[in-house]
Amino acid sequence: MSPSATKQKINLKRIAHVYYQHKNLEAAHQFLLDFGFSPIQKTEDKIYYRGYGTEPFVICATKGAEDKFLGSGWVVDSMEDLELATSLPNATPIHDSDTPGGGKKVTFYDPVDNCPWHLVYEQTAVEIAETFPELSYNFPTSKHRPVNQKQRFKKGPAPVHKLGHYGLCVTDYKKAYEFYTANFNFKPSELVYAPDTGEDITTFLHLDRGSEWVDHHAFFFFEGPKFHVHHSSFEIFDFDIQMLGHTWLNEKGYQNCWGVGRHVMGSQIFDYWFDPSKFILEHYVDGDLVNDETPINKTKAGPGNLHVWGPEVPPTFLQ
Repeated sequence: MSPSATKQKINLKRIAHVYYQHKNLEAAHQFLLDFGFSPIQKTEDKIYYRGYGTEPFVICATKGAEDKFLGSGWVVDSMEDLELATSLPNATPIHDSDTPGGGKKVTFYDPVDNCPWHLVYEQTAVEIAETFPELSYNFPTSKHRPVNQKQRFKKGPAPVHKLGHYGLCVTDYKKAYEFYTANFNFKPSELVYAPDTGEDITTFLHLDRGSEWVDHHAFFFFEGPKFHVHHSSFEIFDFDIQMLGHTWLNEKGYQNCWGVGRHVMGSQIFDYWFDPSKFILEHYVDGDLVNDETPINKTKAGPGNLHVWGPEVPPTFLQ
């Protein structure tokens, strides 16, 4: 049995938020409003935004000298998990969080690319800010919407519910995989291997919460020559709202990266956009759920494995 199999792991409960630094915070702020976030706290150089769910915030935009990813935030199960985290590389002591929701916090830096991770416990949740009707649809031989009940929508941004996942390009796949799976309750939903060598080159990781249903992946990474964040992905309510958001962003003149389409791995309907700093943010709906009964899927790398329908994969997405 390997050492990682017997090591006590830090139990992550859910992904909570991400941090980005922007040279032009004003332009980033306008995009984030048009993307569907709601600002809830501002300081001289930071703006925190929430979705309509119960997370105190889901993204933080910071003003700085360069456009830079500043890491992700995760809720842990217990104070013991925070104590375990203090032994991780370059970890801070447990301290009070000064972000919306408060609670206790530990920040560490991964040993592969020095990317910050922020672990939080005892945050105060917020009330759900908005609800949406689950629409009934009429099919050719099965009609679910009553007579004279119409589908009517209002133009505007697609309100974000929660942060679903994010992904990194790491400089050492094997070292990163060992670190994250040895220290946390990450379990692969998908392992993507190179056709020529058979070696794994990408992984989509979900949180192992036993029989609890969880998202197909909360974190993914692949190897490349230079570390960077690939994208952060935010769940919205349904396909109509996704298309309303797509139309809104398009009419505002933002640059679409890829979408709208349907993924293979995870099944989400996706829509990727570049913000003014050229970071990629995604709206998604209808993702797969997994638990401890879900087998690990192994897939050969190839463009046909990324989507079932939608535009062809642009070169800018694969960087």
